[in-house]
Amino acid sequence: MAKVLERRKTAHDSGQRRETAEPVAVEAEPPGETEHAEHEEHQEHEEHDREIYERYQEECDRWPDRKVEIVNGRIVVTEMATINHARIIFRLLRQLLSVAAERDWEVLSGVKIFFGAQKDRYVPDLIVLPGEPETWDQDNVYADEALLVVEVVSPSSVHDDHVIKPRTCAEANVPLYMVVDTFEGEVRLLSRPGEQGYGCTVSVVIGEPLELPEPWSITVDTGQLKR
Repeated sequence: MAKVLERRKTAHDSGQRRETAEPVAVEAEPPGETEHAEHEEHQEHEEHDREIYERYQEECDRWPDRKVEIVNGRIVVTEMATINHARIIFRLLRQLLSVAAERDWEVLSGVKIFFGAQKDRYVPDLIVLPGEPETWDQDNVYADEALLVVEVVSPSSVHDDHVIKPRTCAEANVPLYMVVDTFEGEVRLLSRPGEQGYGCTVSVVIGEPLELPEPWSITVDTGQLKR
């Protein structure tokens, strides 16, 4: 069915100017055609998501001793950490343990973060959780249970650790996200999460102290995080 719009035209009656309306036909899309296209696009998107998660499960089964993640819709398989990488994680872990123990928190590695049934899956280098966090299944903890997420940058993970992962964590309301980047010689602490990302970023050169806000109220000695 065509919609009818009115185009104004000028006429003269007894020497006076007046306006009349002339109908103009404008072709409209057949009813239901747009909805059908949107439905097909939605089905294609869902099918793509299903394929990604099927492949993700296959890779998890194939590489039980490696870190398998979905990052921005990509499946990323990472080999075991180097000794230097593991050493940085341990040195930070050691600084967080005393406060975590006082508050009955857990500081863990190898835990998968669940952002939603068809969303990214991360396995951060460290995650701090309350004593009995809510889990989606035996392998995945809900993202909004995290108190702190830490990533130590590898040569292949620079963009993901600095851009993609903090954006997703902020959307999921993870209160603190820390990036330890020994290649750039800095540690970044992101806070005040929101839909547009983290509202506050504090960056220090490795070797300078880094204050963690409430409820942490501790100072991290980043000098211990050198390679």
